[in-house]
Amino acid sequence: MTFSIIVVCLNEGEKLHKTVKSILDQTEDDYEIIVKDGGSTDGSVEELIASGKLPMKSGRCRIYQEKDSGIYDSMNQAVKHASGEYILFLNCGDYFYQEDVLFKVKRLIEEYKCKAEKSLHGRKAEAERDVSRPLLFYGNIRERMTGALVQSNPRMDDFGCYRNVPCHQACFYDRKLFASRGFDTGYLVRADYEHFLWCFYKARAHTVYLPVTVASYEGGGFSETGENIRISAKEHRQIVRKYMPASKVTKYRLLMMITLAPVRTYLARSPVTAGMYQTCKRKVYEVYRRISGKKR
Repeated sequence: MTFSIIVVCLNEGEKLHKTVKSILDQTEDDYEIIVKDGGSTDGSVEELIASGKLPMKSGRCRIYQEKDSGIYDSMNQAVKHASGEYILFLNCGDYFYQEDVLFKVKRLIEEYKCKAEKSLHGRKAEAERDVSRPLLFYGNIRERMTGALVQSNPRMDDFGCYRNVPCHQACFYDRKLFASRGFDTGYLVRADYEHFLWCFYKARAHTVYLPVTVASYEGGGFSETGENIRISAKEHRQIVRKYMPASKVTKYRLLMMITLAPVRTYLARSPVTAGMYQTCKRKVYEVYRRISGKKR
């Protein structure tokens, strides 16, 4: 099994059904669906089961109902039941962008592995070190609130980790990245961000960009409302200090101030300006990718 698609829910109603449908509509069938319910009382899970649309008998879809302390605890619980080589978390209300997303991702992963194997051929010592490192593939998302295509950084580095890691709806995590630890539930809003930095700095994962729009992202969710925005900013400060030296944190904070980060955030979140802003960002990333490629 290549992919484990994890959907966590709690009284999500029709959102749960639409998210699962977007998985079942995939042209690539090398996946399993794991629905982790935290104790819904709206009948949405029962209705989903009664619909008869889930491949329950084949074992490719499993539903687990268990109390949890929140979304990240629920995701950790779900991972324990995953058997796929790569794990994707697709929140209720988020959908695969197109029906061939998994088809494209699987082929790109296979191509990457084939090229990597050829490049390491004959370099035994280096190959042995390299193959032990887990892989983390990531793509882009489409925001439904703004209608904009959000381009992920094509090459992850320290500054990218500070300001712009891909959201978990666009990440295909090597299952090995959850073998020793899951999301740190001590973080209420930014546990997925902290986990990405742990993967990058501690687990030494190969982060590989895939030019695929993975998910249609609902937006306006758990981490983007009210008090959670302030909590998010506080947790970001805590997390970057955990993984980066103070000198780099200060440097990157100044860079964000100089480049008018609050203004750029406003432009990115406005339906009027988001498309233009994301187009400019894609062009900057393309230039950065070319320069980085020449340096290597």
